[in-house]
Amino acid sequence: MTLLAALLMFALQLTPAGASDAGCAGAAAKTDGSAKADSNVFGEGEYRLGPEDVISVFVWKQPDLSTTVMIRPDRKISLPLIGEMDAAGKTASQLQNEIAAQLHQYVQDPRVNVIVKEVNSPAISVLGQVRKPDRYRIRQRTTALEAIAMAGGFTEFAKRDQVTVIRNGAPDKPRIQIDLKKVVSGKSDVHYLEPLDTVYVQ
Repeated sequence: MTLLAALLMFALQLTPAGASDAGCAGAAAKTDGSAKADSNVFGEGEYRLGPEDVISVFVWKQPDLSTTVMIRPDRKISLPLIGEMDAAGKTASQLQNEIAAQLHQYVQDPRVNVIVKEVNSPAISVLGQVRKPDRYRIRQRTTALEAIAMAGGFTEFAKRDQVTVIRNGAPDKPRIQIDLKKVVSGKSDVHYLEPLDTVYVQ
């Protein structure tokens, strides 16, 4: 049995008698297909910085301008000479280009590298009928089912076919209804989460 199959069974509190290896393999195959079809999933593209991420700004031959900073909750950082500038929502390469452009007035031909030291901003909340409702950090693409497994799985009162994902990062905060029974059986696509999402189990 594959690791993904074991994770599915843990999250839904199924036993091997209730779900065959073939059924789990089918669900795993569905997961792989969905991952290939969706290129906009968090964790698939270049990482964008967010609050609480720690970055190192290195300016070649300018030790006084090189520093390590944490992105503040207001999405900004403070740098020598430059002062405050927006950092959240940008890739490391975008930020280093902007820093280099602003340093041109102080340094001739500045060469800047931005290195991501700590990834702390991507997080989701898992609430409702799960064993350990809480806020969880994610480091890679994560499905709703995997998020529930992180929260200890369903309680005995959970309605596995009534799971809601609230997309808090979107302007209108859409609600996505998910039937995880169908996901496990391979009758529905897996649903990947985005940072700031809330997973609520009825």
